[in-house]
Amino acid sequence: MNRLVISTVGTSLLTNQIDREFEENWANRLRDTANLSQGEIAKHHEDVSSIIISLQERAADKLNGKIEDIREASAELNGIYGLYKEQLNQGDRDIHWLIVSDTAQDQVTAKMLEEFLRQQGLNVDVYTPPGFSARSTEAFTNGIDELLNWIDETVPGYKDSGYQICFNLVGGFKAIQGCANTIGMFYADEIIYIFEGSRDIITIPRLPIKVDISVIKPVQFALMAAGAWVAVSELKNVPETLIFKVDDTATLTTWGRLIWNRSKEDLLSGDLLQFPKLKYESSFKRDYDNITEKNERVKLQETLAQVSYKLQESNGDTSVLANTGLKYDPYEGTKGVDHFRVTLSLRISCKVIGNDLSLRYYGTHNHVQRSEGIKGK
Repeated sequence: MNRLVISTVGTSLLTNQIDREFEENWANRLRDTANLSQGEIAKHHEDVSSIIISLQERAADKLNGKIEDIREASAELNGIYGLYKEQLNQGDRDIHWLIVSDTAQDQVTAKMLEEFLRQQGLNVDVYTPPGFSARSTEAFTNGIDELLNWIDETVPGYKDSGYQICFNLVGGFKAIQGCANTIGMFYADEIIYIFEGSRDIITIPRLPIKVDISVIKPVQFALMAAGAWVAVSELKNVPETLIFKVDDTATLTTWGRLIWNRSKEDLLSGDLLQFPKLKYESSFKRDYDNITEKNERVKLQETLAQVSYKLQESNGDTSVLANTGLKYDPYEGTKGVDHFRVTLSLRISCKVIGNDLSLRYYGTHNHVQRSEGIKGK
């Protein structure tokens, strides 16, 4: 079975090359600048730039050495070598992703790991959540949210294609590892670790975690997932760990988003939900009822939540929908009939009625145009 291997990346490939007896000040300088970007270090810390270059050169020499030296040089590679029992050619059909913070030291490390693994014949790429670092709670939380979104968009497709999902958490910063471990309990088939000083991997299988969806309010959670802040009064009995409150409104915490991502398939693939600022004509309800694929229903209702949120923010002004991926615009040759995209091939026709948007038809471009009596071009 092919694997999707997601590895958290730290800076061990650099820091392991420091001679602690004579270069302890190097370790201190790297520690003090660990959360700085490449631009910040280049501009304000030229000595650190020189240190990184020197450690890169030493690391490159180690990566050209024996497997034992390579495994000692990098925690991430130690895990990957352990996964394949030191036979990396066993993973030539697997997909590897390196999860990296948006910091100078981590970016340098990830680039070296990416190049090395590609030289070994592995398929590897790097994902950096925008602005991701541990320099502040906000930067870290936003980075984990971006990582969650990426995982939720990436992993299910591989899972559906028969891949085994493996989280390699041997490397990476402790804060990131802790969050990745929890995320892995929901998304991974296995999580691998290696005790310090060991070569044998420890595999933790996926735990049978069951989400109590009775505490989830589908409309409100879908809106919050789309970016909305919802009145706290609408979230009664929702555990405080799932929502972040500011005054009388709330949105999803990182863990609230995780729980939502793992339960939305069941909650959004059933009956059509009633979102604020949207009305459904009988023709639209009929088109919805004709959808047979769960994923299509989920995508449609997520789109409705996005539209609802934006219309609430604009008090019904549909112009906010125009310059987005929704591609909202009028149908030419009609009286007040507009449309917007759900995907590249699926769309919804609609009319503005007061401050609400009345949805008329859903389906392929041809189906919607034909239903609206619009001749094809």
